[in-house]
Amino acid sequence: MPNRALLLKLLSAVILFGAWEIAGRVPVSFAFPTFIESMSALIEMTLNGMIFEAYAETLKPLAIGVAISAVLGIAVGLWVGLSNTFDWLFSPIFIVMQAAPLAALIPLLVLAYGIGLTSKVLVVCIMAMPVIVLNTSGAVRNTPESFKEMGRSFLASEFSIILRIVIPAASPVIFAGLRLGISAGFIGAILSELKITPTGVGDIITYSRSIADYPSMYAAIFSIILLAVLFLNLLEKIEITLFKGNQRDYVSN
Repeated sequence: MPNRALLLKLLSAVILFGAWEIAGRVPVSFAFPTFIESMSALIEMTLNGMIFEAYAETLKPLAIGVAISAVLGIAVGLWVGLSNTFDWLFSPIFIVMQAAPLAALIPLLVLAYGIGLTSKVLVVCIMAMPVIVLNTSGAVRNTPESFKEMGRSFLASEFSIILRIVIPAASPVIFAGLRLGISAGFIGAILSELKITPTGVGDIITYSRSIADYPSMYAAIFSIILLAVLFLNLLEKIEITLFKGNQRDYVSN
């Protein structure tokens, strides 16, 4: 079964890249390069070190933003999930944050915090934290009541019930929310580079577009997708290993 799944993934990649190559050769647009041209540009940027320098800049706000979102998001999600009052007060805020068009908020962040690292980290947090909070709160809220009653029957304190029953039972969905939050954080990191200041991979995309170097532009975009897919697949493997046999589901996607 794993070999079959791998073969299907490889087949889908071949179909996608083949369609990309055909579309570039037709051509669909003069600004749409072939897959081979884009990969040649990516190899060139890799060999001269440009792509590594770009990602060193791009991953900085992403790592900081995801770390803040994970710590605060899980803490707030637990708080909201355990209290109906806080659920009523704060859940709508995170729902609105998740639904709000982020591009419209970026000018306000720039006005308040400038065009430096702080604004980019906030963009990542705004993208990642609502997903983490909503998944965590939903997982905690949906912990089977029978588990809690069992703890109380053994005279466990409320803190012990939360620490030893609620959190372990909710962990699979919390981890799934963390994975989805990181995925959203990737989007926020790139969007911040395109909308605030062109640095890192966003700088490559912006500059390549300005000089009509479309193979390099598509190569940079492809590298973002590739990195995100590889990282999220790694997190999925870790999730399956940690919570093997548990029922996993997503509260918010």
